[in-house]
Amino acid sequence: MLRCCRAGAAIAAACAPGSLRGPRGLAMAKSKFEYVRDFETDDTVLPNCWIVVRLDGRNFHRFSEQHEFKKPNDDRALQLMTKCAQTVMQELEDIAIAYGQSDEYSFVFKKKSRWFKRRASKFMTHVVSQFSSSYVFYWKDYFKDQQLLYPPGFDGRIVLYPSNQNLKDYLSWRQADCHINNLYNTVFWMLVQRGGLTPVQAQERLRGTLAGDKNEILFSEFNINYNNEPLMYRKGTVLIWQKLNEVITKKIKLPKEEEEKEVEVTRTKTKVVPLHCDIIGDQFWEEYPHILAEES
Repeated sequence: MLRCCRAGAAIAAACAPGSLRGPRGLAMAKSKFEYVRDFETDDTVLPNCWIVVRLDGRNFHRFSEQHEFKKPNDDRALQLMTKCAQTVMQELEDIAIAYGQSDEYSFVFKKKSRWFKRRASKFMTHVVSQFSSSYVFYWKDYFKDQQLLYPPGFDGRIVLYPSNQNLKDYLSWRQADCHINNLYNTVFWMLVQRGGLTPVQAQERLRGTLAGDKNEILFSEFNINYNNEPLMYRKGTVLIWQKLNEVITKKIKLPKEEEEKEVEVTRTKTKVVPLHCDIIGDQFWEEYPHILAEES
């Protein structure tokens, strides 16, 4: 019994705050094995820079075919991507803005963010893991009749942009890419689905064509004005923080009243809001100046 008491006391002492020893009596903070920490790379990113984490779907062409995504755009898939991105922003509130299209999303952390001690690997792994797990978790909410056959994969990269103009140009680049890809895909799938061409024939038909040529094919052969296509397809999705008023119903008991009464109460809440708009011009940034504000 005395031996058991002594062992218990030793474990308690080892686990006490400030102790350098583990419950088995092995030194933790100053063990002979600690030298292996010297192999870790210091991946702290530069201060005062916008931190952009961009993730992309891995082998998503195969994934979309296996899960029968509608072509050229599947609203369910796009809305699921946005839901996952909103979840990431709600978990990591230092994200100032996000932009997504197709199977990619870019998350912009504030210039002065101190999250994760500005370690690049922490930024990237937190974003990718949160996004990936959300994709699986919310799948059934958007693909009600389509079973998830296997988990999707996403890879990520991190890039720093020192100036506001650099960041705006980056987001403009991604939105321009959205337009180019969507215009091509819209024409391609019209030629296949309604024009009767094989994928190889459609690809050959579009080889060397310019934007004007593609618009002409859509309009003259399929009576489609590309400018009337949904903004979500043509512009992608922008996620920003906005203060919104929401009305809720509460039960309260008024003075001199015996029963509770339901009353409507308006409260302000900051939420992640999706927008489908142009971010290449100045209008967006003039309308939402707080995104680039130094104190944001």
